[in-house]
Amino acid sequence: MNEISIVAGGRDDFMTVRHLVVRGDHTAIGAALAEEAHASAGWVPAEIDPVVNRARWTWFERNWPQQHARMSGAAAVLGVDPDDDRYCVDGMPTLPSGSGCSAVWCPPGLSTDGRGRLARNYDLFTLSEQALAALATGGDPTSAGGPPMASRPCVVTTHPEDGLASTAVTMSELDGCTEGINEAGLCVVLLLAEVVDSEPPTAPIGPQVGLNVTQVPRFLLDTCENVEQAKQALLGAKHYNQGVPCHYVVADASGQAFVWERGRFDTEHVLPAAEGALCATNHLLHVHPDVNDLPPDTERSFHTYARARTLAERTAAPLSAVALREALDAVAMRAVPEEPWRTMWRTVFDVADRAMSTRFYLGDGEHGLARYSAEVTFRATG
Repeated sequence: MNEISIVAGGRDDFMTVRHLVVRGDHTAIGAALAEEAHASAGWVPAEIDPVVNRARWTWFERNWPQQHARMSGAAAVLGVDPDDDRYCVDGMPTLPSGSGCSAVWCPPGLSTDGRGRLARNYDLFTLSEQALAALATGGDPTSAGGPPMASRPCVVTTHPEDGLASTAVTMSELDGCTEGINEAGLCVVLLLAEVVDSEPPTAPIGPQVGLNVTQVPRFLLDTCENVEQAKQALLGAKHYNQGVPCHYVVADASGQAFVWERGRFDTEHVLPAAEGALCATNHLLHVHPDVNDLPPDTERSFHTYARARTLAERTAAPLSAVALREALDAVAMRAVPEEPWRTMWRTVFDVADRAMSTRFYLGDGEHGLARYSAEVTFRATG
């Protein structure tokens, strides 16, 4: 039986967070996600180049059969013939359609209780897509309509009959995610990778063959049990960006971790964690491997270098679960009226428990402090 509930926020808060629990085979899971996307966001399949779409179906069938089955379920519930290549049946939004984030991997050897944890802040603009576009072009964002982009996140827990159970947070697409953990203890988070130098595309980029940036974490959660499998899966997959590129922190229950990112000329970089904490913000680590040599921040860098230096300083000594949370809080986006971005949520993964604990942004409070929900824990098992 599928379940849906509100776990944080509500009508009078910035965001309302739903938790969707789906059980069955992957075809049934895809049907349930499509029904939810249609009900909550009015989503219907979009037209797409049939040649590209047939290649996408073939790629998923060969490389990510779980997604292929979910797409088949979505097509069935929406009355779309899977052999009709005119329609795209993935990319299921929770909300009608640049962020900066921070993450720390604390290995078991650095943790005061011997438990490995991955923690992250998810930072984003408080604006709607229309308002952000107006701001970027010198217009008045207050006159633009639409709900804020991160105002309807969803936690999706899946219990497939024929694969790895997982729980994940998504800001937008129900068949993708920004972070998550599976029953094997593999967890992954995405962060913007080139906040300083990248320019968003001037025209919308439609679905391509392979994995978009929010499908990468879901792909790993579906197909991998540990870091070594995840490395091979990422290097063997086909990727594309529809906006600013991302990099990923991946960790597992054995205490291993790495960052995966793409560089110039489509080079791929696997950066294993050394001893101590592994910290990532919004610059490419293979370009700036030494936190002591980072350049100063600019108006376009969203404090990425300052956040990296602060995290490095605060994670040098053994970390308790509380100290790890405090390190992320030290680099959280404060409630500054003239800066339209906030830390939308903070997630802490306990790889031994196969669980993630997340608190969500509810609005601005007093004295430059943001209001957050109580931390809610979600498990990939059970």
